[in-house]
Amino acid sequence: MPRIAIRHGRLGDPGPGDPPAAAGLTLGVEEEFLLLDPATGATLPRAAGILAADPPLPPGARLHRELRATQVEAATGVCTGARQLREQLVRSRKALTDTARLHGAVVASCGTPVLSGPSTSDNQDGRFGDIDRIYRGMVADYEACGCHVHVGVPDPETAVAVMNHLRPWLPTLLALSVNSPFDHGRDTGYGSWRMVQQSRFPGAGIPPYFPDLAAYRAEVRRLVDCGALVDESMSFWLVRPSTAFPTLEFRVADAASTVDEAVLQAVLSRALVRRALAADTAPPEMSEQVGAAALWAAARDGIDGEGVHPLQARRVPAWELVKELAGFVAPALDETGDRDLVAIVLERLRHEGSGARRQRKAVAGGLPALLATLTNQG
Repeated sequence: MPRIAIRHGRLGDPGPGDPPAAAGLTLGVEEEFLLLDPATGATLPRAAGILAADPPLPPGARLHRELRATQVEAATGVCTGARQLREQLVRSRKALTDTARLHGAVVASCGTPVLSGPSTSDNQDGRFGDIDRIYRGMVADYEACGCHVHVGVPDPETAVAVMNHLRPWLPTLLALSVNSPFDHGRDTGYGSWRMVQQSRFPGAGIPPYFPDLAAYRAEVRRLVDCGALVDESMSFWLVRPSTAFPTLEFRVADAASTVDEAVLQAVLSRALVRRALAADTAPPEMSEQVGAAALWAAARDGIDGEGVHPLQARRVPAWELVKELAGFVAPALDETGDRDLVAIVLERLRHEGSGARRQRKAVAGGLPALLATLTNQG
C-alpha cells in the first residue's frame, strides 16, 4: 500500500488550544462503564439520571446511552497526543464518578460485571429497541463494556486498506486488555468473558480481508439484508471504518482497568495504523481459522500462559507476542514520542498482571477491595 498523507480524524469537538497534530494521527477513546450498587457490587440501573445530570466533561467530550440502563459511555474529544488523551480520560472519569455518587452508584471500568442486578432497559424504541428485538435473549443481560479507540485516517478507502494490515495484531491487543473474568458471580476461567459473549453475534471477531471499500460495504449490506445486522452502521468486527467519523475504530479491548491501560490501547492502535500507512508490501496472509484460534487463546489467557501466533500458526508464550508487537510498532512510537510510555505500562502489566488477574485477586479480599479495583480513576 503506498504511503498516504495524514489528515485529522474527528471523534468529537476539539478543545480550545489543541496543538497541531504534527507528529501524527488524531486519537479518541470511547469508554463504556458499568454502574454498581456500592452496598452489593451488583449492577444498578442509574444511567438515565446520570445522563440527565449532564456532568461537567472536558471540551469535546460527551456521554452517551448504552444498550442497558446499567451502562454509560464516555467519549473523549479529538486528541493529538497521549498526554492530552490521558488528561481527558482522567477528567471524564472523575466527573462521571462524582455524578454517579449523587445517584447512589459507583462507576466501574471492567468488561463484564462480577455480579448482575435485575436486567432493565430504557431502550424500548429506536435503534437499541431494534437490537433487543433482533438479538433477543443474547442481549437481555448483555452488560459487556469495551474500550474503543478511534484513529484518524484520510478516507474510508484507506481505512479498509489499513484494516487488512491490522488483522494479525488484534489478538495481542485483546490479550493486553483482558478485564472480564466473571459472569453472574462465577469465575469463567477466561481473561475476557466479554469476548466470548461477543463471539455469539453474527460476523464477530477479526474482520475478513477486503480488497477495497466497495467489497467491505457490500459485505455489510449482505449481512443487513440477511437480518443479521440492524443497519449498515453496525458490525461486530473488532476493527472497522467508523460510519460517524473519519476514523478507523478499534473495538477489541475490554474496558480498561486504569486510564494508563486505555492510553496504551490508543497509542498502540495509532502506531499500528501508522505502520500500515507506511507499508509498501501487501498485507500478510492469515488463515481465518488460525486467527480465530489466536483470538480465543487471547480471550482465555490474556498475557498469561500461551497464545497463538496468527501468522506462524503455532502456540507461543503470550508475552512473546506482546514483545513482537512492541518491536513492530517501535518506529511509529518513536515518531510520536510514545515509546517510553508504552514501555512503562507494559512493564507494569508484566509485574502486576492484567485487569482480569487483578480482579481475581481483589475478589478474594472482599467487596471493598473489589470496588477499589473496579473504580480506579487514575
